Amino acid sequence: MDFLDFHHHKPNQVGIYNLNLNEKIRARRFSIGLHPKDITEDWRSDLEKIKGISLSENCFAIGECGLDGLISVDEKLQTDIFQSHITWAEEIKKPIIIHCIRRFSQILHFKKAKVPLIIHGFNKKENIAKELLQAGFYLSFGKAALDNLSLQKIIEDFPVQRMFLETDNADFEISALYEKVSEIKSISLEDLKMQMWENLENVINYG
Repeated sequence: MDFLDFHHHKPNQVGIYNLNLNEKIRARRFSIGLHPKDITEDWRSDLEKIKGISLSENCFAIGECGLDGLISVDEKLQTDIFQSHITWAEEIKKPIIIHCIRRFSQILHFKKAKVPLIIHGFNKKENIAKELLQAGFYLSFGKAALDNLSLQKIIEDFPVQRMFLETDNADFEISALYEKVSEIKSISLEDLKMQMWENLENVINYG
Protein backbone atom coordinates (compact mmCIF):
# COMPACT_ATOMS: atom_id res chain seq x y z
CA MET A 1 0.00 0.00 0.00
CA ASP A 2 1.30 3.47 -0.94
CA PHE A 3 2.03 6.19 1.58
CA LEU A 4 -0.63 8.90 1.37
CA ASP A 5 0.94 12.36 1.35
CA PHE A 6 -2.10 14.44 2.22
CA HIS A 7 -0.73 17.82 1.10
CA HIS A 8 2.33 18.18 -1.07
CA HIS A 9 4.01 20.16 -3.85
CA LYS A 10 5.62 17.28 -5.74
CA PRO A 11 3.72 16.49 -8.97
CA ASN A 12 4.52 12.76 -8.94
CA GLN A 13 3.91 12.12 -5.25
CA VAL A 14 1.00 9.90 -4.17
CA GLY A 15 -1.56 11.98 -2.35
CA ILE A 16 -3.11 15.41 -2.89
CA TYR A 17 -0.98 17.78 -4.93
CA ASN A 18 -1.33 21.51 -4.27
CA LEU A 19 -2.04 22.79 -7.78
CA ASN A 20 -0.93 26.31 -8.60
CA LEU A 21 -3.49 28.56 -10.23
CA ASN A 22 -1.73 28.77 -13.59
CA GLU A 23 -0.71 25.12 -13.80
CA LYS A 24 -2.14 22.57 -16.16
CA ILE A 25 -4.74 20.30 -14.54
CA ARG A 26 -3.09 17.10 -13.33
CA ALA A 27 -4.10 13.51 -14.00
CA ARG A 28 -3.47 12.78 -10.29
CA ARG A 29 -5.38 13.95 -7.21
CA PHE A 30 -5.00 17.65 -6.51
CA SER A 31 -6.43 20.56 -4.55
CA ILE A 32 -6.85 24.14 -5.72
CA GLY A 33 -7.32 27.33 -3.75
CA LEU A 34 -6.14 30.89 -3.23
CA HIS A 35 -3.40 30.98 -0.58
CA PRO A 36 -3.64 34.17 1.55
CA LYS A 37 -0.19 35.30 0.39
CA ASP A 38 -1.35 35.10 -3.24
CA ILE A 39 -4.33 37.44 -2.80
CA THR A 40 -4.09 40.37 -5.22
CA GLU A 41 -6.49 42.94 -6.64
CA ASP A 42 -7.42 40.24 -9.17
CA TRP A 43 -8.70 37.89 -6.44
CA ARG A 44 -12.25 37.84 -7.84
CA SER A 45 -11.14 36.54 -11.23
CA ASP A 46 -8.71 34.15 -9.49
CA LEU A 47 -11.60 32.72 -7.48
CA GLU A 48 -13.65 32.22 -10.63
CA LYS A 49 -10.73 30.37 -12.20
CA ILE A 50 -10.42 28.21 -9.07
CA LYS A 51 -14.11 27.36 -9.28
CA GLY A 52 -13.74 26.16 -12.85
CA ILE A 53 -10.65 24.05 -12.13
CA SER A 54 -12.19 22.58 -8.98
CA LEU A 55 -14.95 20.93 -10.99
CA SER A 56 -12.37 18.51 -12.39
CA GLU A 57 -12.90 14.92 -11.27
CA ASN A 58 -9.24 14.89 -10.10
CA CYS A 59 -9.80 17.80 -7.72
CA PHE A 60 -10.26 16.20 -4.30
CA ALA A 61 -10.27 19.34 -2.12
CA ILE A 62 -10.45 23.14 -2.07
CA GLY A 63 -7.30 24.83 -0.77
CA GLU A 64 -4.99 25.53 0.51
CA CYS A 65 -6.78 28.64 1.65
CA GLY A 66 -7.29 30.33 4.98
CA LEU A 67 -5.97 33.08 7.24
CA ASP A 68 -2.43 34.31 7.84
CA GLY A 69 -1.52 36.80 10.57
CA LEU A 70 2.00 37.35 9.28
CA ILE A 71 1.19 38.91 5.91
CA SER A 72 0.09 42.43 5.00
CA VAL A 73 -3.15 41.43 3.23
CA ASP A 74 -6.16 42.98 5.00
CA GLU A 75 -7.61 40.57 7.56
CA LYS A 76 -11.23 41.22 6.60
CA LEU A 77 -10.41 40.57 2.96
CA GLN A 78 -8.68 37.32 3.91
CA THR A 79 -11.75 36.30 5.92
CA ASP A 80 -14.17 37.15 3.10
CA ILE A 81 -12.13 35.19 0.58
CA PHE A 82 -11.84 32.23 2.92
CA GLN A 83 -15.62 32.29 3.39
CA SER A 84 -16.00 32.32 -0.41
CA HIS A 85 -13.90 29.15 -0.60
CA ILE A 86 -16.08 27.47 2.03
CA THR A 87 -19.32 28.51 0.33
CA TRP A 88 -18.07 27.08 -2.96
CA ALA A 89 -16.79 23.90 -1.33
CA GLU A 90 -20.19 23.38 0.26
CA GLU A 91 -21.82 23.81 -3.13
CA ILE A 92 -19.62 21.21 -4.86
CA LYS A 93 -19.27 19.05 -1.73
CA LYS A 94 -15.49 18.95 -1.39
CA PRO A 95 -13.35 19.25 1.77
CA ILE A 96 -11.23 22.30 2.61
CA ILE A 97 -7.46 22.26 3.22
CA ILE A 98 -6.70 25.18 5.52
CA HIS A 99 -3.60 27.33 5.88
CA CYS A 100 -3.63 29.05 9.28
CA ILE A 101 -0.92 31.20 10.84
CA ARG A 102 -1.70 33.00 14.13
CA ARG A 103 -5.43 33.05 13.40
CA PHE A 104 -6.75 29.89 15.05
CA SER A 105 -9.37 31.68 17.16
CA GLN A 106 -10.81 33.16 13.95
CA ILE A 107 -10.63 29.83 12.12
CA LEU A 108 -12.74 28.26 14.86
CA HIS A 109 -15.59 30.59 13.84
CA PHE A 110 -15.93 28.52 10.66
CA LYS A 111 -16.52 25.23 12.49
CA LYS A 112 -20.15 25.05 11.33
CA ALA A 113 -19.12 24.62 7.70
CA LYS A 114 -20.98 21.78 6.00
CA VAL A 115 -17.76 20.24 4.60
CA PRO A 116 -14.77 18.60 6.35
CA LEU A 117 -12.14 21.14 7.45
CA ILE A 118 -8.50 20.03 7.59
CA ILE A 119 -5.74 22.21 9.08
CA HIS A 120 -2.57 21.40 7.17
CA GLY A 121 0.93 21.55 8.66
CA PHE A 122 -0.29 21.76 12.25
CA ASN A 123 2.51 22.73 14.62
CA LYS A 124 0.91 24.54 17.55
CA LYS A 125 0.13 23.94 21.22
CA GLU A 126 -1.87 21.09 22.69
CA ASN A 127 -4.75 23.31 23.81
CA ILE A 128 -5.25 24.54 20.23
CA ALA A 129 -5.21 20.95 18.94
CA LYS A 130 -7.87 20.01 21.51
CA GLU A 131 -10.06 22.99 20.59
CA LEU A 132 -9.86 22.15 16.92
CA LEU A 133 -10.62 18.49 17.54
CA GLN A 134 -13.65 19.35 19.67
CA ALA A 135 -14.85 21.69 16.92
CA GLY A 136 -14.70 18.85 14.37
CA PHE A 137 -11.52 19.76 12.48
CA TYR A 138 -8.98 17.26 11.15
CA LEU A 139 -5.26 18.00 11.61
CA SER A 140 -2.49 17.18 9.15
CA PHE A 141 1.05 16.90 10.54
CA GLY A 142 4.28 17.47 8.66
CA LYS A 143 8.06 17.48 9.00
CA ALA A 144 8.06 19.19 12.42
CA ALA A 145 6.67 16.00 13.95
CA LEU A 146 9.97 14.21 13.26
CA ASP A 147 11.81 16.00 16.07
CA ASN A 148 9.39 18.32 17.91
CA LEU A 149 8.70 16.56 21.22
CA SER A 150 5.66 18.65 22.16
CA LEU A 151 4.12 17.99 18.75
CA GLN A 152 4.86 14.29 19.14
CA LYS A 153 2.95 14.35 22.45
CA ILE A 154 -0.03 15.91 20.69
CA ILE A 155 0.12 13.18 18.03
CA GLU A 156 0.33 10.49 20.71
CA ASP A 157 -2.95 11.67 22.24
CA PHE A 158 -4.69 12.73 19.03
CA PRO A 159 -7.15 10.22 17.49
CA VAL A 160 -5.62 8.61 14.41
CA GLN A 161 -9.03 8.74 12.72
CA ARG A 162 -8.84 12.55 12.68
CA MET A 163 -5.32 13.07 11.34
CA PHE A 164 -3.31 13.11 8.14
CA LEU A 165 0.41 13.20 7.33
CA GLU A 166 2.06 15.44 4.74
CA THR A 167 5.33 16.73 3.35
CA ASP A 168 3.95 20.13 2.24
CA ASN A 169 6.95 21.79 0.51
CA ALA A 170 9.63 20.28 2.77
CA ASP A 171 12.36 18.12 1.30
CA PHE A 172 12.06 14.77 3.07
CA GLU A 173 10.49 11.37 2.50
CA ILE A 174 6.91 10.91 3.69
CA SER A 175 7.85 7.36 4.74
CA ALA A 176 10.06 8.81 7.52
CA LEU A 177 7.07 10.64 8.97
CA TYR A 178 4.91 7.52 8.83
CA GLU A 179 7.60 5.53 10.62
CA LYS A 180 7.86 8.16 13.37
CA VAL A 181 4.08 8.40 13.87
CA SER A 182 3.79 4.60 13.82
CA GLU A 183 6.31 4.52 16.66
CA ILE A 184 4.65 7.37 18.59
CA LYS A 185 1.20 5.80 18.42
CA SER A 186 2.37 2.19 18.80
CA ILE A 187 0.56 0.95 15.72
CA SER A 188 1.97 -0.93 12.76
CA LEU A 189 3.12 0.95 9.69
CA GLU A 190 0.60 -0.92 7.52
CA ASP A 191 -2.27 -0.11 9.87
CA LEU A 192 -1.26 3.55 9.86
CA LYS A 193 -1.11 3.65 6.07
CA MET A 194 -4.51 1.99 5.85
CA GLN A 195 -6.01 4.43 8.35
CA MET A 196 -4.76 7.47 6.42
CA TRP A 197 -6.40 6.20 3.24
CA GLU A 198 -9.58 5.49 5.17
CA ASN A 199 -9.52 9.02 6.57
CA LEU A 200 -9.18 10.41 3.06
CA GLU A 201 -12.15 8.34 1.94
CA ASN A 202 -14.14 9.69 4.88
CA VAL A 203 -13.47 13.36 4.15
CA ILE A 204 -14.13 12.94 0.44
CA ASN A 205 -17.34 10.94 0.89
CA TYR A 206 -18.48 12.69 4.05
CA GLY A 207 -22.08 13.06 2.88
